[in-house]
Amino acid sequence: MSVVDTMQNAYILIEDDIVKDIGSMQSVPDRADHILDAKGGSLLPSWCDSHTHIVYAHGREGEYVDRLRGISYEEIARNGGGILNSAAKLQNRSEDELYKSAKARLDEVIQYGTGAIEIKSGYGLTLESELKMLKVIRRLKETSAATIKSTFLGAHAIPLLYRENRSAYIDIIINDMIPQVASEGLADYCDVFCDKGFYTVEETDKILKAAAKYGLKAKIHANELAISGGVQVGIANQAISVDHLEAIGQEEIDLLKSSNTIPTVLPSCSFFLNIHYAPARKMIDEGLGIAIATDYNPGSSPSGNIPLLMAFACNNMRLLPSEAFNGVTINGAYAMELGDSHGSIAVGKKANLIITKPIPSLDYMVYAFGSQHIDKVILNGVVV
Repeated sequence: MSVVDTMQNAYILIEDDIVKDIGSMQSVPDRADHILDAKGGSLLPSWCDSHTHIVYAHGREGEYVDRLRGISYEEIARNGGGILNSAAKLQNRSEDELYKSAKARLDEVIQYGTGAIEIKSGYGLTLESELKMLKVIRRLKETSAATIKSTFLGAHAIPLLYRENRSAYIDIIINDMIPQVASEGLADYCDVFCDKGFYTVEETDKILKAAAKYGLKAKIHANELAISGGVQVGIANQAISVDHLEAIGQEEIDLLKSSNTIPTVLPSCSFFLNIHYAPARKMIDEGLGIAIATDYNPGSSPSGNIPLLMAFACNNMRLLPSEAFNGVTINGAYAMELGDSHGSIAVGKKANLIITKPIPSLDYMVYAFGSQHIDKVILNGVVV
């Protein structure tokens, strides 16, 4: 993960939205209709953010202040805050209102360099509201230059109405939500929050197996709060990724090494909640490739700024800048099944690129974390 291949004084030829050729400026072709000069900047693949929740109704800054006063994230959730707070607010917002606010967030992260992004539902927790969120994501797919993957996360929390009868809500997920989501083609993946105080391994397995029958591949929120068995059930269900992993042991690492499931770490969540960071350094040292994502959401990571995320990963997880770079590009693309088209600059891949201001190195981009180093963002071959 520490290897980043580079070229000096190079050109890239784009036709339509695809990289057609790469080479030295000494052999630059003369057939270009339009020339864009990087002016000494670096050309990078756009970021691939494989875990976000950018469709939501309101921020939760009040809970942020509560945590500063010493109230734990778990206690806030038990008292109806957290995910349930976001769900209650979202249920009263229209699809148009949600689309407008989510589009603004998406446009912002694109300017930070994000070119591919996964967006989850999960703040609906009713059939109507989950479908509403997924329809917003579909509209974003249709109107944004970014490449978007959609994830159904009806199993994000147990609604208050079903606290004493959680099996009834799980039945709704399996018998009502999943079939409807699949019939309307609203999601690529199904995710479950398998963790202490949320969904058990048995419940998670049941939901993921039901989703698989409808062609929805598995993703997992796993081991944020405790070693929960989420990694194991994710691998057993051939999850594309298992995400969070702030609490993970040697058994989980060994299992991941022998699987096709990519571990995804979320350092800005650890920063914002002031909790333990996933042991990304240990995972890499043991031979695992990892993806790094923002977890952009109103409660535990209200930021989609990937250059800042890379600084968190390096400073607090002890990653090298090159490792963080690979985590938010090629490995982030893999975590969205986009590795063949996104995440690196190569002939035949999507022309989703970042032009930086002149910087001495990739290391400098992470080192000088407070500066805006991005000059232009190109999506589908066009400056946005």
